[in-house]
Amino acid sequence: MKYIDLFAGAGGFSEGFIRAGFEPIAHIENDVAACFTLKTRLAYHYLIKNNKIDFYNQYLKGEITRDQLYSLIPDNALNSVINQTIGQEDNKNIFHAIDELKGEKSIDIIVGGPPCQAYSLVGRARDKNGMSGDPRNYLYVQYGRFLKRYKPKAFVFENVIGLLSAQNGSHFSNLNKYFKRIGYEIQACEVNAKEFGVLQNRRRLIVVGWQKGMDFSLDLSCDNLTYAYKVKAVFEDLPKLKAGEGKDKCSLYTQPLNEYLRSSKIRQETEILTQHVARPHTEKDREIYRIAVEQWQTCGKRLDYNDLPERLKTHNNRNAFTDRFKVVADDLPYSQTVVAHIAKDGHYYIHPEIQQNRSITVREAARLQSFPDNYYFEGLKEGHNRTSAFRQIGNAVPPLMMEKIAEKILEYLMK
Repeated sequence: MKYIDLFAGAGGFSEGFIRAGFEPIAHIENDVAACFTLKTRLAYHYLIKNNKIDFYNQYLKGEITRDQLYSLIPDNALNSVINQTIGQEDNKNIFHAIDELKGEKSIDIIVGGPPCQAYSLVGRARDKNGMSGDPRNYLYVQYGRFLKRYKPKAFVFENVIGLLSAQNGSHFSNLNKYFKRIGYEIQACEVNAKEFGVLQNRRRLIVVGWQKGMDFSLDLSCDNLTYAYKVKAVFEDLPKLKAGEGKDKCSLYTQPLNEYLRSSKIRQETEILTQHVARPHTEKDREIYRIAVEQWQTCGKRLDYNDLPERLKTHNNRNAFTDRFKVVADDLPYSQTVVAHIAKDGHYYIHPEIQQNRSITVREAARLQSFPDNYYFEGLKEGHNRTSAFRQIGNAVPPLMMEKIAEKILEYLMK
């Protein structure tokens, strides 16, 4: 089963579909750093498939460069990452590139999640016009142009729950009518990543579409796989770090892998730990972090910004976002949602161990999103790029969730 990944980001969608047995033809993404991440991941899949994984491990250890890694991969594999912006200006070039890649092959499914700021409740609240004039409101039309050209049997469209209520529901109604007009029936499902084994409370809308006339009825509900584990399972085998400490490549685990890391495919016995580097923090922030962790540990209470001593308060807004400092509690079955704002600061993602007194690392954030430890998040330049990595992770779709959804879709498509 061949697929195209639109708005591919760091590749969480694609990783899930590859695991389920689908074959990627093209990934379309306009962020350059994310395109490097996609290429590095494709290098991993190529090398493991061809029994050459040692070369990939050499890269994770810092023994070979990114260019040297890519030189081991056929051009057609790396060229499947198309760094263009989906839209009227670039679509013609994108179509040409996809046509070259697919040759005589047909496309069975298109997947992808357009940027969601225009539909999110927070995005609408922060914009003076409620995002009503934002062109991202209509990216589903651009998505539809790929459906019209390649006529896949089905598609999967991921977005925030707010898509259902944006503009009093008119956006989703128009989306439904548009997809019907171009020949597809759709089914919208509200899902939560925590129900698929991801240790994170992440509610999302999955819109599945299929060609009219197909017998297609999909149940995306999943056995609850989360509650047997606590968030502690994400942290317990990683080196303990203080603010500003850590190594980008080739750190060492401190404990054997636990059952959660094994069952979720996050870590393997021979895994190499990368990107476990803690942000530096000011003395004031570290003091706030200590207060937040102590309050959670002693009485299970979240820190309210207004309860801080006056000398620690630097924000004038005392009415909104009063939970801006929040512990990733390791005694709960799931964390708060990991979002792209983590690229700006780590205040909403404080590590639960007071001795470490820091926000979470790139690797810890990636694990909360269910990315495997051998998934390396690239920057524009080779080497550690924390801001870019955090942004990619916050915007990503959890691979574990998408793998289980892809398996259900594959079952129907193979009938």
